[in-house]
Amino acid sequence: MVWKEKRTQLPSFDDVKKDAWYYDFVTSAVGQDIIQADKGRFDPEGTVTARELEQIIAKALKRDLKSVQYWMERVSATNGPLSRGEVAYLLNTAYQAIPSATATITDIRPLNTITLIITFDAPLTAEDEAFAVSKEQFAFSDGLALTNMPRLKTGSVSTYIVPTSPQKPGTIYTLTYKGKQAGTFAGQGTKLNMTEARQVTNGTFELEALKSAGVTDYGYVISAYSAGRGANAFVLDENDAADGKTYQIISSMQARQVTITPEGGQPIVANYVPFTQSTDGKQEPKFRLPEGQTLEPGVRYTVTSEWAEIANPNFVAEEIAPLQLSQAEAVSDNSITVTLSSDPGDELFSGRRVELTSPAGEKLVATYKYSSRKGATGVFDLQQNDTLKAGTTYTVTPVGDWAGNSQVELAVQ
Repeated sequence: MVWKEKRTQLPSFDDVKKDAWYYDFVTSAVGQDIIQADKGRFDPEGTVTARELEQIIAKALKRDLKSVQYWMERVSATNGPLSRGEVAYLLNTAYQAIPSATATITDIRPLNTITLIITFDAPLTAEDEAFAVSKEQFAFSDGLALTNMPRLKTGSVSTYIVPTSPQKPGTIYTLTYKGKQAGTFAGQGTKLNMTEARQVTNGTFELEALKSAGVTDYGYVISAYSAGRGANAFVLDENDAADGKTYQIISSMQARQVTITPEGGQPIVANYVPFTQSTDGKQEPKFRLPEGQTLEPGVRYTVTSEWAEIANPNFVAEEIAPLQLSQAEAVSDNSITVTLSSDPGDELFSGRRVELTSPAGEKLVATYKYSSRKGATGVFDLQQNDTLKAGTTYTVTPVGDWAGNSQVELAVQ
């Protein structure tokens, strides 16, 4: 859809009906099947239901429905039929949310020690949001770095949750965006409030955060995920509040680390396990010890972090039985499913690999496909362009001790 210009002040309803610019706007919307028109004619006095209106705006802007519903609540107090002219008026309001390749930063607000809230004068294009691109376009002073892609807040027009490496409190940082200075801000020292540290496996532990305590994972409040998070998705206003409560936001955990120290021993750096920060309705990012290291049963451990304040950071390690493989099936010539003996109830497949050994001794390695788990079953993809051989029965075993000594047979037809 193409408009002649972007207006900074909303018109009156009468302007919508008579102004040639808005006539072009509506004609374009009708032509692209965004607004339904009877026999190709747009009737500004016709009516449309609220549900139809939501779909029209979401379709026009390619935005999530929850954001559109939030805008509607702010624009119209009625859930009844609306005139077609009002539809055009609301579309014009939503027009401010059209992505722009020339978007510039208008505000920078540190939220916590690893998160910025950055507002642009227009939403970013999908190309500019991509991490490979954005990490080149966002340049910070004093060693601060972008750690994952910026994510548009649900319900906002052009405000983004931007994850960074830990900021130094009081340090004045300069942000340059696309080669142009975008502003300065003081480093934030506020840490995220995590409830407790808990052991999950012999080499993995988690940090719990509770929405009831005013902490929410970013996945529940960003436009990109709102449709997939169901009832857990909600909208935070410009003050990061909803229903009278202000929330801390856990931004992307990518590349995060914490330190775990055994009583009387040396500190160990544990790395975040990808795609575990909010799964199955729980906010419990997981961290794994370096390969080959495990938690020693009976030893008391303390978890510390430069970005989290943990109310209960201690736990005594226990011997936890490893997961057990129960079945494997081929789903393509380079992908298999692996099923456990029971549903782990969480993303414990993350970062795991299995080895497939043929009767002739040929070995293939398959790596878990992130976020593919359904119950006890996850998808594993073969590496290095390897393929399964028809008529071969492979023995599938875990790489490492995450599934103990369990093994299953995989017959390829």
